[in-house]
Amino acid sequence: MAHAAVAYAKQTRRRRAMVCTTSIGPGATNMVTAAALAHVNRLPVLFLPGDVYASRRPDPVLQQIEDFGDGTVSANDCFRPVSRYFDRLTRAEQILDALPKAMAILTDPAACGPVTLAFCQDVQAEAWHYPEDFFAPRLWRVRRAPADPYDLADLVVRVRAARRPLIIAGGGVLYAGAETALAELAAATGIPVAETQAGKGALPWDHPCNLGAIGVTGSGVANAAAAEADLVIGIGTRLQDFTTGSRALFQGAARTLVQVNVSAHDAAKQGAVGVVGDAGAVLAGLAPLLAGWRVPADWARSLAAPALAWDEAWGAATAAPKEYANKGGGAALPTDAQVLGAVWRQAAPDAVVVCAAGGLPGELHKLWRVRRPGGYHVEYGYSCMGYEIAGGLGVKLAEPEREVHVLVGDGSYLMMNSEIATAVMLGLSLIITVLDNRGFGCINRLQCATGGAPFNNLLADTRHTALPAIDFAAHAASLGARALKVADIAGLEAALAQARAQARAGGGVHVIVIDTDPAVSTPAGGAWWDVAVPEVSDRPAVREARAVYDEKTKGQR
Repeated sequence: MAHAAVAYAKQTRRRRAMVCTTSIGPGATNMVTAAALAHVNRLPVLFLPGDVYASRRPDPVLQQIEDFGDGTVSANDCFRPVSRYFDRLTRAEQILDALPKAMAILTDPAACGPVTLAFCQDVQAEAWHYPEDFFAPRLWRVRRAPADPYDLADLVVRVRAARRPLIIAGGGVLYAGAETALAELAAATGIPVAETQAGKGALPWDHPCNLGAIGVTGSGVANAAAAEADLVIGIGTRLQDFTTGSRALFQGAARTLVQVNVSAHDAAKQGAVGVVGDAGAVLAGLAPLLAGWRVPADWARSLAAPALAWDEAWGAATAAPKEYANKGGGAALPTDAQVLGAVWRQAAPDAVVVCAAGGLPGELHKLWRVRRPGGYHVEYGYSCMGYEIAGGLGVKLAEPEREVHVLVGDGSYLMMNSEIATAVMLGLSLIITVLDNRGFGCINRLQCATGGAPFNNLLADTRHTALPAIDFAAHAASLGARALKVADIAGLEAALAQARAQARAGGGVHVIVIDTDPAVSTPAGGAWWDVAVPEVSDRPAVREARAVYDEKTKGQR
């Protein structure tokens, strides 16, 4: 429920939000993960978990946590660090104060995030004489704060003096509705644009200035530009380590970092020159001040070859394989990139792709080409397993007219899948592709890359008497979905086409299962990620990985 609410808020660009209610116990604490996800991603959700009796008459009530040293402690205190605003309602009239404060947070571009109002069970049932005007409809406007004129003028000077400027578009561009302003500014000035996970889709994939994804899961051309840029302008990004290559990506000798952000907290990160303001307002202010100016021609020419190389790498990674023979003579399993290539080819132009944790978000960030605004919905701020199907449900509720494709691994599917039944119940159409690599392939690859031996990530490497033969298609069918398993990419494309046709005809949830290779990810593109390696180990592979790690950390700024 809470994950669907988060996805709903994200897909509506923070213009709408949901309320989630639960009991005092596991229903409440089950929402803490979603609250953390919403907090990291700056998304509005109102949580109303039940709480202890304010009167304490029947204490301890069912599901109540008892702290031996503090009578005021409740399990709902878990929400405090993952809520932008927290309150506990112990009297009925406190609603008059709490709800306006909650709305102020939910609609504030800088402070936006989850709000928790823990609601004592006995207080929920109390009557109180509320003033009628409290229930009158009220319009809450989302502020679009302009930048300080001095900061804007300083940014203009820096841009005009730059030889190799680069814009990094973050989620703030989308939440400000500034895609058109960014596209026009980039076209007019020639400044290349790279995109974060949250900002992907700020420009259509074929905009001449769009370099694609940046960072650890970035395109080759975007990361090449980041390494050479003398002016990096982040717009609406919080500079997560995946964006900055763990602060080792921007290597220009005279590099200046400027952060345009509605939040002063984000604008001041990593020693940046801060420009505090709404992304749309700042872009609108920049346009006339940069009229007639364009980037030096040699900057654009220097990116032409990396752009061509990346386009070729994209085609090679996502193309349907011509044959499936592996070295052992058997059928080779498709890669994640080949699967998402098939989904991309079959998806409607305005389709929305939904994903979250594991290796898939990295492949999508690199390789998915966004055709229409809002077509890319990947939760990677919290990298939350289990978000995928629930998130797809929330996206479909937000935009029921759009085709929604959920990409999910077998591990995340096993963690959370019940929203299939919910979507069937609500008559919503989802197309879910389950990539079964028989374990957690992404973490297994990371484990091996840091010198470790495969352990406990792929099912075959776990302690077992017999490996489970999980029939995901049969399971999805038992929840009411139309489900089938396909053998290869050709079968997947045929099944996707059939699912789309059936969805247009009568809706329904469609689940397509395909086995994939757990060992392969797209080698092109990408950047270093700071994953600590043990300093001391008996394993030569770990010592070698540590030596590489020590060398890479020297490039961090």
